[in-house]
Amino acid sequence: MGRLAGFKYKIVIKRLRAFGFVEYRHGKGSHQIWYNQGTKQKAVVPKHAGDIPEGTMRSILKQADIEVDDFLNTK
Repeated sequence: MGRLAGFKYKIVIKRLRAFGFVEYRHGKGSHQIWYNQGTKQKAVVPKHAGDIPEGTMRSILKQADIEVDDFLNTK
C-alpha cells in the first residue's frame, strides 16, 4: 500500500475543503465535481463506499493541483 491508499470519501472531501474546494455539481453516476474558485481547478471525486484506490487519489490530486505531501499534511 502506498501513501495515498486507504482514504475514504469523507476524509478526501474534508481535506479538499481545507484547500478551498466546494461541491460544484453532481457528475455521472455517483461522482461529484468539486471546484476551487481561487485556483479555478476542478476535481472529480467518486462517492463510493469503501476506500478510494490510490491511482484515483493521485488523479484527484492532479486535477486539483495539490501536492501529495500537502494533502497528507492537511487535517
